[in-house]
Formats: sequence, structure tokens, C-alpha cells
Amino acid sequence: MHRPSRWRPVLALAASAWAAVVLLAVPALAQPAADVPRFKVDPAWPLPLPNHWILGQVSGVATDANDHVWVLQRPGSLSEDERGATLNPPQSHCCAPAPPVLEFDRGGRLLRHWGGPAAGYNWPANEHGIHVDPQGFVWITGNGPQDGQLLKFTADGHFVMQIGKIGPQTGSADVTRLGQAAGVEVDGPAHEVYVADGYYNRRVIVFDADTGAYKRHWGAYGKAPVDYEKPNARRTEPPTATQKEHFGNPVHCVRLAHDGLVYVCDRLNNRVQVFHKDGRYVKEFSIEPQTAGNGSVWDLLLSRDPEQRWLFLADGRNNQVLTLRRETGEPVGTLGRPGRYAGEFHWVHDMAIDSQGDLYAGEVDTGKRVQRFVRQP
Repeated sequence: MHRPSRWRPVLALAASAWAAVVLLAVPALAQPAADVPRFKVDPAWPLPLPNHWILGQVSGVATDANDHVWVLQRPGSLSEDERGATLNPPQSHCCAPAPPVLEFDRGGRLLRHWGGPAAGYNWPANEHGIHVDPQGFVWITGNGPQDGQLLKFTADGHFVMQIGKIGPQTGSADVTRLGQAAGVEVDGPAHEVYVADGYYNRRVIVFDADTGAYKRHWGAYGKAPVDYEKPNARRTEPPTATQKEHFGNPVHCVRLAHDGLVYVCDRLNNRVQVFHKDGRYVKEFSIEPQTAGNGSVWDLLLSRDPEQRWLFLADGRNNQVLTLRRETGEPVGTLGRPGRYAGEFHWVHDMAIDSQGDLYAGEVDTGKRVQRFVRQP
């Protein structure tokens, strides 16, 4: 006959006390305020691709004025078994790499596709960023070993302009080329294109969006950029105060707010720095400051409400998307966790937002997908 243990009431009391401690320890962002945006993953987005195509690393995501979603992916990142149908002789029924640039409607249906090497321009050795400007032009960056160019195309993939050139990397003082550029965004009214430059250089640089002429550039705190050590995209410990005197590598994103502020992702230094458009420093805020490895600040978006009260920040090292108050950088919500299921992430790298406030997130390394997160009422 089973007899109750005399320790059971004590253990139950201890468990209750521990549960109370855990509840008290939950951070404020676990129970966000009612007005904080909430999202739910759409596991059926996008629809299957034709022609046995498969996505490689999704390095860039953008939206346009029609709420179409543009994906930049890396065909060369597929493993041998993923592209088995393209081997000679074929080793499997599936699959083949999709073209680098893919345009989807909001429902996830593929509309257009193009991209890759051709005469007249230097396609990146490693695709990185994509942006669709207010006039519908598509801008593409690359961070291959010798990539120093920014490309501009029509929505149909017709080449328009190249800024910079390929070749051996130079440094942040060179205004004739880029240095493994990452993010890109166009200021439509000013006809200027801002580039987060990048994996080799340590600066934000601005060009005329129509002619490609150089306009200005700056480093951390609005000072002249300093290439003080060999670029290194990984750290074994959190950044030191000395390292944070300058941008780390990569300078990974640049985003423009309606009020004229410029937000820059200093990925390896776990921070966002904010500037005026002329490069004057405004403020900064740290995100997951104890993160080592390849850093916590990979991309960010501004919300679509008139005041743009929120920032949505992709943290590829901790594999989460944080909602921040734009004014203070305070985290008030979190989305995702490390994993392979829908709604989880492996190296969430780049994001986009549409007019309805839905988010789109691309994953690199072995993530190799794009996910949609629907804004909840």
C-alpha cells in the first residue's frame, strides 16, 4: 500500500514559492502593454515556388508601394543535396536554385524573378541587401570578398546604374567605391541613397540616387570612420568601451524615419546609433549588450503609424525580433526564439514591413527561408 511521503507538503510549499519567484522574475516585455504591436506567423507564406526552385540564404527582404514583397536570396549557398537536380548527371528529382531576385504579392504568389551576372555591371559575389525606392527602382548590395558596388535596376530587372566597383578592398576613406556594403535605403524627396558600408568599411555613405555622385559619409558618433583593426565579424566576448568608440564590422543597416532621423545598425557592438541626415550624432541605445559572437543588432524597421512609435529589431545572434519604443529604445515585446519551426528563427538577418504593418523576415546561414508575421488587431 502506497503511503504519502511526509515530505510532500514541504515540497509542494517549496514549489509554490519557486513559482512565485519565477513569476516575479519575468521581465516586463513578457506582458507588453495593450498598445504594443503583436504578430502571428503565417506558416503558409509564401506559396511553393515553380520549377523545383528552392531558396538559399535569404539575405534581403523589401516591400514596395504596392505591398509586393521582394526577396534577395543566395543561389550559391545551396548544398549539393539541395541542388541535386542540377548536377550532371542529376542525383535527385529536386531541387534547383531559384533566381536571386523574387517578387511576391501579399498572398505569397510569385510575380517576377530575375538577377545574376550579365554584361554591363558586376553582380555581387555574395548577395546581401535589397531596397525598392519610391520610384520603383530596385537597389542591391553585395558583401563578397571583392564586392565594392551598389546596383540599381528597374522592377523588371533592367540595369540602370552601378555605384562603385569590384576589386581589392581599400578602406573607409575611399569615396569611389564601397567596402562589402550591407543595407541600403533611398530618401525619395532628397534623391539620395544611404548605404550601410559595411562588412569591410565602417561608415554610412550617401550618394546622389540619380547620378551616383558622392555626397557625404560618417562613422560612429558622426566622426570620421576609423579602420583601426582588421574587420572581424565575430567576438568571443561582449564589445569593450574602446571597441565601441568606432563602428564595428559589419555596419549592417541604415533606416530613415519620417522626422529626418537616420537609424544605423552597429551589429557587432550591439547598438543602434541615431543621426541627423547630415551625419550629426543624436543618441544611441544598446540591445542585448552582453551578446558576443556576431552581435545582436542585425536589422531594424520603423512602424507604419504616423508617429512611427515602434522599432522592430532583428537580433540574429539570439534569434528573436524585438519591439522597441522608438523614443527610448526600450524593449517592450519579443517575437520568436531559436529553432526551425514556423515562427522560430535561425540567423534572422533582414526584415521588411508592409502598409498593413505585417513583418517579413529572411534567414541566412542554414535558415534559408523567408517568413511572414501578420499584425494582430
